[in-house]
Amino acid sequence: MGRHLGTVVRGIRAPIICQGDDLVRIVVDMLLEATRAEGFRLCDRDVVAVTEAVIARAQGNYATTEQISADVLAKLGGTTVGVVFPILSRNRFSVCLRGIALGAQKIVLLLKYPADEVGNQLISWEALNATGLDPQHDVLTLALYRELFGKTKHIFTGIDYVAYYEELIRDAGAKVEIIFANDPRAILPYAKQVLCCDIHSRERSKQLLIEAGAAQVYLLADILNKPVYGSGYNSTYGLLGANMATENTVKLFPNNCQNFVEKVQQELLHHTGCKVEVMVYGDGAFKDPVGQIWELADPVVSPAYTPGLNGTPHEVKLKYLADNNFADLYGEELQAAIRQYICDKDKDLTGEMDAQGTTPRRITDLLGSLCDLTSGSGDKGTPIVLIQGYFDNYANQ
Repeated sequence: MGRHLGTVVRGIRAPIICQGDDLVRIVVDMLLEATRAEGFRLCDRDVVAVTEAVIARAQGNYATTEQISADVLAKLGGTTVGVVFPILSRNRFSVCLRGIALGAQKIVLLLKYPADEVGNQLISWEALNATGLDPQHDVLTLALYRELFGKTKHIFTGIDYVAYYEELIRDAGAKVEIIFANDPRAILPYAKQVLCCDIHSRERSKQLLIEAGAAQVYLLADILNKPVYGSGYNSTYGLLGANMATENTVKLFPNNCQNFVEKVQQELLHHTGCKVEVMVYGDGAFKDPVGQIWELADPVVSPAYTPGLNGTPHEVKLKYLADNNFADLYGEELQAAIRQYICDKDKDLTGEMDAQGTTPRRITDLLGSLCDLTSGSGDKGTPIVLIQGYFDNYANQ
């Protein structure tokens, strides 16, 4: 066997990124310094990934609760606003909710149960099943929710999000009413001006509400999709993908990411002669088996990437080949047969048994998840991730 390593992933350390920094230069410099210091080199089809957070920081893409409230007031009228299906998160939604509440006289908050869209549980399925409720049809008032389930806390954060969001809205000066349902149309007896705050199901929620007679329906993606009084913005995602910066400020999803990845690719080609692929990543797309939380609270895993990252993996299952096609072979003869099979595999493996169990997800979703797990969201200090050998296979020597 000529090679002993397959895919190698390295977190690349970088300085703390601040507004106005030349991030293209920093990414290129840090990669080149890492190759010299650690004794490896870049190759064609390596993947360089940069977290969206540092791009937004370099862009200064921030907004205050006052700027959020101004946009909410202008679009939804400032009286009673129905806030539908927000996720349960201090980091992701609390500051956004404060800004929304500042732009309304009353908030009617519609929460999914037993868990939000990305799996954060208000209550367990076991507790829900014991009540005999039908979560697809039954609408609960706050009083009934408390009678049935009492005060419940999130498994990881220890927060009672119902009480937390209720207090946050009141502190912003708005009245608040909370209901629980899994159909967005449950908001309509309470509010005709609606802000859909779900992430991946937002277009469906909007369509259902419009067809059911809502007077106005906006998405979280429609809030701060343009600058408001000098704010940051995101023309595609608005407040989707926002993170808490301070108690009254959010960092938004970055803009112009395609221009960024293309510039990094060009600079690395100039310095190394290698054509690497470049992508921006946010949340990965994976699920925690204990808390049942699906990680993807960003609207997409990767908002921008170079063309070589288009598509899905084109792979066959080695163990299937060894157990079936070449069950009578062993050792070097088996290895040689499988390598040849890989070299000869069809371009389209859809439905083929020898591809069963491989992951038919987009390459950027797979790589983005790998990057998110590598860099984490804490104190590792590696907002740049280098992936080498990802596009190699068992036949590459």
